[in-house]
Amino acid sequence: MICASGVRADGQGIDSLVRLSVLIGALNSGCGLLRSVFMGIRMWCDAWNVRRARAVVLVAATIGLLVRMLVAVNTPGPADVRIFQGFAKAVTVYGPVRIYEQPLPGLPVYNHPPLAGWMLLGLNELAEIGIPFGVLIRSPASIADFFCTLIVFEIARRRRSLRTAVACGIGVALCPVLIATSGYHGNTDAVAIAFAFAAAYLLADRRSPLAAGVAAALSISVKFIPVVVIPALFVVALRGGRPVFVRFTAGFTALVALVWGPVLVAVPENLKENVLEYAGGGYRLWGLVRFADALGLPEAFIAFIRGEGHYISVVICVAVGVWLALVRPAQLPGAVAVTMGLLLLLTTASGLQYLTWAAAGMFVIGFWEGLAYSCVLGWTAVLGYQGRSAVRWSETVLQLGTAGWFVLAICLVTGVRKILATPPDWPSSSPAEPASVTAPRTSHPSGSAVN
Repeated sequence: MICASGVRADGQGIDSLVRLSVLIGALNSGCGLLRSVFMGIRMWCDAWNVRRARAVVLVAATIGLLVRMLVAVNTPGPADVRIFQGFAKAVTVYGPVRIYEQPLPGLPVYNHPPLAGWMLLGLNELAEIGIPFGVLIRSPASIADFFCTLIVFEIARRRRSLRTAVACGIGVALCPVLIATSGYHGNTDAVAIAFAFAAAYLLADRRSPLAAGVAAALSISVKFIPVVVIPALFVVALRGGRPVFVRFTAGFTALVALVWGPVLVAVPENLKENVLEYAGGGYRLWGLVRFADALGLPEAFIAFIRGEGHYISVVICVAVGVWLALVRPAQLPGAVAVTMGLLLLLTTASGLQYLTWAAAGMFVIGFWEGLAYSCVLGWTAVLGYQGRSAVRWSETVLQLGTAGWFVLAICLVTGVRKILATPPDWPSSSPAEPASVTAPRTSHPSGSAVN
């Protein structure tokens, strides 16, 4: 029996290796195909102007939105879809303010910022007229990806060639991480990320500080995670002069007062407990907490990095963002991308939807960084969602997640290097001035934050 068990174990090990080899081969083939497609796009873009390039990215964004909605219509989604439906019914009963003080039997803690409650209230109203809630809850993230595609293109075209900007925009539209997390999972992470990049774009490139302040406040009002980029936004606004800082602050403060004010007045302690101090689930699937668990480190250490220690990670993320904003204020979108990516790298929470935090940002950093992240962690997301649960990863998904963590780390290092290699006052041209792909290459400094 021992021999038979050994044979079975060896057979299972061989089968696992074969499956992993097939998976790696498929991944390499997929990456090769994507590379060929995007290289073709770069060649075709040589004679394009900004209007034509923007139209192509708009078509890609529309296709990406349709794909996400098809996924939403034809799949039940993970457990979060049912949880959000429970939240929506509770918000309808208790209201978007008093929801924080309710125990909500059968549901996890309601840990979403105030604007999410108003969104759920509206979605529940639409569900009552016959639209499936499972489709509705995945619509905001899918629509956010549509606009994020356009924003990333606009950010990229001001910093690199037009063909690279088109490739980056299409990369966001067709990113398997975002298709899986927005079209299938449907959490609010993508909405928050889209608003964060909109704030950086409006402040650094469009010189619209009032709108940027509103966008920044919206980003933390739907999901609190972009709070780590808010200090960097304020630093750039301050460096822009007193009028810019005053307008940005006015937009930010007005929206925060409108959305957060009633909750802060009515249930401040419940809001602090549920949202501001929320530490995530207890799973050990990703990053530092997975490595600590695999290495057999003491439970006390794991408890520390998941508890009070996670504030150290937050401070590191904020410090890096502020530093990049101070030394390269024109590269604010890149600073936002690095900060959100670093937050994902250091987080002790585990969930496939969190992969959204860095997906679009990697294309802001550079096309190849975005492609690498999309390929490795795209497989992680797709295979992870095919399992029994989004928080129960198979060994293959765990291995891909580990590889993706290191890919993310490398991409962040290259991103910081690119930002620092860019002249402090670049780009200096007016944001309203369209960049031509036929302009001399000398007009685009090498080593910029986007390639």
